[in-house]
Amino acid sequence: MRPLSQPEARRRNLPHIEEPGSVYFVTFTIANNRTLDTPAKNVVFDTLRFHSGTKYTLYACVVMATHAHAVIQPLREQTTGSFYSLSQIMHSIKSYSANEINKLFGQKGSVWLAETYDRIIRDDSELKEKLGYVVNNPVKAGLVENPEDYCWLFCVGISNSLP
Repeated sequence: MRPLSQPEARRRNLPHIEEPGSVYFVTFTIANNRTLDTPAKNVVFDTLRFHSGTKYTLYACVVMATHAHAVIQPLREQTTGSFYSLSQIMHSIKSYSANEINKLFGQKGSVWLAETYDRIIRDDSELKEKLGYVVNNPVKAGLVENPEDYCWLFCVGISNSLP
């Protein structure tokens, strides 16, 4: 991954603004009306957690059947001191998980939609709101009564999220 040294704005269909040191709320969605089963959810969940602490801080994530949400903060690259690029982090997460999911099912092709929704979290109030959104996503979907009961949920401070 290339580290990000300055603020950068990109646009595909959605605008993407990167501000070094920012915390982001990201959502990425399954392509082609597919859904993730248990082994595929495990792949995505493990992939999201893999670089936490080295390339980014993962504050929360949830993997649902058709999409995933995460609250992440890119970290500084040790050799250059520049922040890792959110776009490269997301490319890595989506690419690796797609390859692993395709291997699981002996398939080829896109697993994720090309676009990722990302938003810079601007203050503590918004951070609290986004963490609550991630944590309550499986409850709101009717999958569990308590967030702690959902296997593919990680949030700092929730007991099932311990390594």
